[in-house]
Amino acid sequence: MKRYLPFVIVVGLALVTFGSGTMLYRAKRPQVKNIPESQSVPARSDASAHVRGNPDAPVTLEEFADFQCPPCGSFAGFTEQLLKEYDSRLRIVFRHFPLTAHEHAREASLAAEAAGIQGRFWEMHDVLYREQAAWSKAPNARELFESYAGTIGLNVDQFKKDMDGEQAKARVDSDYARGESLGIKLTPSMYINGQPVDAKDKNPEGVRAAINAALAGKPQA
Repeated sequence: MKRYLPFVIVVGLALVTFGSGTMLYRAKRPQVKNIPESQSVPARSDASAHVRGNPDAPVTLEEFADFQCPPCGSFAGFTEQLLKEYDSRLRIVFRHFPLTAHEHAREASLAAEAAGIQGRFWEMHDVLYREQAAWSKAPNARELFESYAGTIGLNVDQFKKDMDGEQAKARVDSDYARGESLGIKLTPSMYINGQPVDAKDKNPEGVRAAINAALAGKPQA
């Protein structure tokens, strides 16, 4: 038995260390809050939020995203599938949450808002994600944003002014402040009917399961 005592001690210490590490990881995970009912997005609120899908849908997926975030780009393509699958039962709300670690993220959000002033927010949203690999590494991303504006039929001179205007800045800042108030640190962060989607469920199966639970009126775990 004495021969195995050192081995037993080593294994025991390893288990304790692993357990402590797991607890520490959990403690450090961002603690996001539910969206209070008073702050939920009401139906037909296109004036105060960028909405895709049926404005009166029973399920709302609210996403906080960064245009320079690769996982956000992947999720953007997935949302198109979700809207087709769930049709009138789902609407998707987009919120800006440009991370400071991404050099061009805020400028990209301003480009999307400037396009939105001319009624082309979603067109610019789609182009920014489609061309993400190009402008993310460009020394002057703004030149590319202006070229995208022309491609989607915007008045480019007006677009340039609006990118520097207070309306676009206020909209981006408002979304960012909303995200901060909820404890958001990472993108994409998602809420389904005001309930945060856990990190482990940020995949097609997990998101669909959360939507189905909301449709069935079941509380989310």
